[in-house]
Amino acid sequence: MSMTATESNITEQLDNEEVREILKNTTDLRQYSRQIEKEFKDVENKSIEDYIAESQNIASLHNQIGECDDVLERMETMLMNFQSVLSNISSEITQLQKKSVAMSVQLTNRQSVKAQLSQFIEDMAVSEEMIAIIMETPVTEKDFGTQLNVLNHKLSLVKELSFKESKSTGDVSDVLHKLRLKAMSKIRNYLLEQIYKFRKPMTNYQIPQNAMLKHKFFFEFILSNERQVAQEICSEYIDTMSKIYYSYFKSYSSRLTSLKFEESCTKDDLMGIEDNVSKGLFSKTTSLKHKSTIFTIGKRGEILNQQLEAPIIVPHAQLKNRYTFEALFRSEQYALVDNACREYLFVTEFFMVRGTQAQDLFNQIMGKTLTLMIKNLETNIQDCFDTIAMFLCIQLIFRYQLMCHKRCVPALDKYWDSLQAAIWPRFDHVFRLNIQSIRDCDPTKFSKEMGPHYITRRYAEFSAAIVGISEHFPNELVSRLLLELQNEVECFILRMAAIFPTRKEQLIYLINNYDLVLGVLMEHTRDNSKEAESFREQLNARSAEYVEEILAPHFGGIIQFVKECEHYFEKEQMDELRKQERRSLALVASFSANWKKSLEELNREVLLSFPSLLTGSQLLQLALASLVQYYHRFHKLLTPNARTQLTNIHVVMVEIKKYKSNY
Repeated sequence: MSMTATESNITEQLDNEEVREILKNTTDLRQYSRQIEKEFKDVENKSIEDYIAESQNIASLHNQIGECDDVLERMETMLMNFQSVLSNISSEITQLQKKSVAMSVQLTNRQSVKAQLSQFIEDMAVSEEMIAIIMETPVTEKDFGTQLNVLNHKLSLVKELSFKESKSTGDVSDVLHKLRLKAMSKIRNYLLEQIYKFRKPMTNYQIPQNAMLKHKFFFEFILSNERQVAQEICSEYIDTMSKIYYSYFKSYSSRLTSLKFEESCTKDDLMGIEDNVSKGLFSKTTSLKHKSTIFTIGKRGEILNQQLEAPIIVPHAQLKNRYTFEALFRSEQYALVDNACREYLFVTEFFMVRGTQAQDLFNQIMGKTLTLMIKNLETNIQDCFDTIAMFLCIQLIFRYQLMCHKRCVPALDKYWDSLQAAIWPRFDHVFRLNIQSIRDCDPTKFSKEMGPHYITRRYAEFSAAIVGISEHFPNELVSRLLLELQNEVECFILRMAAIFPTRKEQLIYLINNYDLVLGVLMEHTRDNSKEAESFREQLNARSAEYVEEILAPHFGGIIQFVKECEHYFEKEQMDELRKQERRSLALVASFSANWKKSLEELNREVLLSFPSLLTGSQLLQLALASLVQYYHRFHKLLTPNARTQLTNIHVVMVEIKKYKSNY
């Protein structure tokens, strides 16, 4: 042992607690060592004695341990064998799992093949039940329709498979072909039978059409299997319905014509031509010849609202009644709208057509009828001089076209355009004839009556009617014609006013005519219409001028004084006003002596000059208000001396209030 190791060992011993304790107590180490050895010896002897005493037990324990070793050895052998068996089982389970997955895939494939194959077999197989129903059951039965759908499916499948050269189609194609021929024969006979029902007199077209729609699959079946038969049925339907509609509307139009007024408007019934018809309103002949009917709307406007969808006129039930041009037109067009819309919706649904195909099919059915109605209108419109009737017809066209669009029927758009093309030129021509008739009027041939002229009254009613009718569908041509007519009527009114010798009579005539026009326009149209605004301006201007005219004979001196001297007051030239004192005193004296009498004469003159009490009262109030204004201005211009002699304004106002009207 090296010195370093020895020193390290000593150091460790010194760190021991017992060693430190021994060293602390200064014990003799040799003695202490001998004591320790003795103790060890005693312990060893006791251990030997204990071992000898327990020797039998130890031997027994040794035997038991040997037996346990044998048992554990056998257990180990068993466990090893069990581990080997489990390893084999795990391998078998893995193999079984692989086999299970493979069997599952095989089963899935077999089921998929089975489903497709069974469906294919079901689609291809022709059952005895289907054969019996197709061959024997009437087409109207529900079972026939069901089996017809099945047959159509089988035919489509066989047709598809035949392109793939499938051998299975050969087994059923012959049977399916025979069933197809039988089904088509029965369906063809049924559909033609329904079409022939239309040809019976007094037939309600909707009944066979509804029956055909109920079995609309029949036509789809024929169309997909035999287009020639489908074309035959379609052609037969077109031929039948075309003749039926043509015959019906030709007869209906001719019967409606017999219900029109026996005396219609002529070229002698224009706005500017005087009404010389001697027949009274209650004469035996039912007539539209009276100008009050030609140029007024009356209840005729109801045809665009309440009567728009009213039942059509039944000629044989209305033989004693007579109707206006627009009433007959409405009935005929509404009958067409009802039939045409129903027909268009039927052909699109039953014959399965859309867009241009639907339009072409509809034109083949209704084209001849529509051409007839257009020609009838073109013929009848040439003799029509009733402008309001023609304009009502145009408005009916707009509304019925909108009605067709709401029903999803665009097929009549060209027809409506053709009707408008027939009416608008005639409307424009007759409208201009009315304008020309006013332009050609000679004012000197009329009596000098200051009341509203009959031309003014006709214009007012006519203009109000046209403006009121066109509010929902304004038109540039109509607006232009109305403006031309308005300008011509204004010129005529001015020409008529010129035949009166005095300006006051001219103004009375102008006010009466303007007031009539404005009153009628405001009654039948909007207050802010262009026509109403124009005549309101004219009326206000002439009313102000008339007030000056009627005040002049009674209070002209005061009015003239105010106009001549008011600028002195404004420029504060009081010396110039004082120079006019003598003149003003004379005016004050004259006013004080005659003002009450002048008011009475003014009231009587105004009310007698105007047939409308309301107009007369308004003008009187306007004149009195103007008089009060002039009186106030006159009072400001007077000298203090003259003012004391002037009648008090409150006295004048109390007297003026007596003439306040309740109108």
